[in-house]
Amino acid sequence: MGERLQKLLARAGIASRRASEVLIREGRVTVNGRQATIGMSADPARDEIRVDGVRLSEPETAVIIALNKPSGVVSTSRSQRGAPTVVDLVALSQRVFPVGRLDKQSEGLILLTNDGALANRLAHPRYEHEKEYRVLLDRPPDRAQLEAWRRGVTLQDGTRTLPANITYEGGSTGPTWVRVVLRQGLKRQIRLSAQALGLNVRRLIRTKFAGIELGELRPGAWRKLNPREVAALRSDRPVRPRPRGE
Repeated sequence: MGERLQKLLARAGIASRRASEVLIREGRVTVNGRQATIGMSADPARDEIRVDGVRLSEPETAVIIALNKPSGVVSTSRSQRGAPTVVDLVALSQRVFPVGRLDKQSEGLILLTNDGALANRLAHPRYEHEKEYRVLLDRPPDRAQLEAWRRGVTLQDGTRTLPANITYEGGSTGPTWVRVVLRQGLKRQIRLSAQALGLNVRRLIRTKFAGIELGELRPGAWRKLNPREVAALRSDRPVRPRPRGE
């Protein structure tokens, strides 16, 4: 019995399921010489599956990496306007791609893997993986700003963020650090939330994602996750949906 093509491509480390669907729609995937379509199933044991003319091989040994992304590096597999990518910083024979994203000017923990199925699950919003950041603000937030941020912020485009855990790290004047913990992943969420509250982010460092910690990794350095960390990621289950109106 075959499997859906996007699942096979993800398991083989070609791309996440969503990105695999894009490859199929773009006509870059064939099965037994015929252009594949969304919803098609195949069996690697009996079908010849090709992506950009290259035959799909057996899945590689799964690799999961934690990288401390420096500012100025983009969270993509391909360069944008000559900027270095997170993949450029990782010296591996296996092809890996980033899980989720960090803005170009943001720093800190980002995971890379060749396991497309795992990457898809880690990036999917329904699993509500916890993300922790240290954020340097241009000035100390007052009590009203902190409470508003904790309750959820209405962004300029009308989007309402979910409640967040905000810890003030001290300081009464000048640039001040706060710790932000989210289970949501809107694009530029922290920067836009701060802006909506009249604050500006000077520096943003992700220190934790889905239970994996940045630790003492220096900027640009990376490490492979240990077996305990890998097992924890693979055994994770989605958070139960919130009751309506909560």
